[in-house]
Amino acid sequence: MQVTFKSLEVPQEGTAVVVLFENGVLTPGATSLDEKTKGFLARALITSGFKGKKGQCLSVMAPCHTSFERIIVLGLGSLDDCNERVATESGSALAVELLKMNCSHVTLLLEGVVVPGLKNHELGCHLAAGLLLRSYRFTKYKTNLKDEENHQIKALTILIDFPEKGDLLFHKHAAAIKGVFLARNLMCEPPNVLTPKAMMEELVALKKLGVKVDVLDTAEMKKLGMNALLAVAQGSANPPYLVVMEWQGGNSNDAPLAFVGKGVTFDTGGISIKPAAKMDEMKMDMGGAAAVAGLMMSLAGRKAKVNVVGVVGLVENMPDGNAARPGDIVTSLSGKTIEILNTDAEGRLVLADALWYTQNRFHPELMVDLATLTGAVVVALGTKYAAAIGTAQQAIDKMKQTGETIGEHIWQLPIDERYDKDINSKLADVKNTGAHGAGTITAAHFLKRFTNDVPWIHLDIAGVAWSDEVHPLSGSYPSGFGVRLLDQFITKHYEMSV
Repeated sequence: MQVTFKSLEVPQEGTAVVVLFENGVLTPGATSLDEKTKGFLARALITSGFKGKKGQCLSVMAPCHTSFERIIVLGLGSLDDCNERVATESGSALAVELLKMNCSHVTLLLEGVVVPGLKNHELGCHLAAGLLLRSYRFTKYKTNLKDEENHQIKALTILIDFPEKGDLLFHKHAAAIKGVFLARNLMCEPPNVLTPKAMMEELVALKKLGVKVDVLDTAEMKKLGMNALLAVAQGSANPPYLVVMEWQGGNSNDAPLAFVGKGVTFDTGGISIKPAAKMDEMKMDMGGAAAVAGLMMSLAGRKAKVNVVGVVGLVENMPDGNAARPGDIVTSLSGKTIEILNTDAEGRLVLADALWYTQNRFHPELMVDLATLTGAVVVALGTKYAAAIGTAQQAIDKMKQTGETIGEHIWQLPIDERYDKDINSKLADVKNTGAHGAGTITAAHFLKRFTNDVPWIHLDIAGVAWSDEVHPLSGSYPSGFGVRLLDQFITKHYEMSV
């Protein structure tokens, strides 16, 4: 979709979109359009009983004397409550309406619209971001694309007061959206295509954006002693990889931020095999690694003034004759021994070695891991919030506020030594499952033992990376959760000002 910002232009074709708040007073664009349609728009609003609630849309055919074909009125809710999240989610609702009506060329009239706390160009960018995010379609394996092509928004023109400001800000939004789409694409790929090697190759392609990429293969990981990660992969015919991505946009002597992702490209559960129902969804058990990849693309795409490292462990968890068994004990990269009681608690084994490697090599200012780690988080928080657990309280507070702003919500769960004792093993240093209950918390305590006291946040995204529930910004596709959250978190709190 081509997005263009302009001013002082009348729609000549396609669909004209105006916004309306709940107070019912026409915005300048709506007033201008009403005059051009000789009062038609005002009559349509009265006849339909349109209230201007957030995300509400009214679609009508344009009068025959106009050059455009359709008018859509988009509700933004209460003027006083309109903020970045409301605008983005309203843009998403507009995308649903436009796609339903097969609108391919769209002009959004926002000139003169004033919102407390949002400048005119900011409102336009947030609406466009929501529209783009909800317009995502994965059609790679569709053989008949005719219907898909007829349901595309090809061009979006946004009329605002200062188009040059819109262009500048939207460049940053567009970079983050490209990162989200990379994460979603990776999660949509079937597991027979997206093996650990194939995903590694996708990440190596980030070199063309200026990201430095190093890859560790099985032999190199064995030499280092990454036996926890390797234990997960040993039952698969597809070899594992550790991929290290570096973006150097800050001062050369600044400690980086580090983001570590679980990349299980397919998870059968191993010997502790999962039930058949919905096992197909386990192709998305690499959602944490996908988010890290998308974040690196976003930062590189907008030339972020910050140093960031992304590390992902890519494995496939399969139950063949060489697979890890319940009762096995392995020595991790840290030197700590791990008793494997459940081979379906595999993500934490991958992260144990990836976290230790990251802190030991890069000495980051902050380390954040993302993982579709536990079903317990869905029991605790459903599909509305990701769980955040960690030792960097100020960073958690900032991340939580960022999530509220953009609509990727996190909820903090406790770090408490009373939970930590639940993962002590009688035969090894630690076991990979805790006592019954608090599974998300005990899993985080397991990870904490491999952070070496580096300030750290664990994000369990199992409930928000994908779900049967339609999400405001992604519909029924994987959400790409974490890309926009972390991009904005970095922008607001860590990136150098220019």
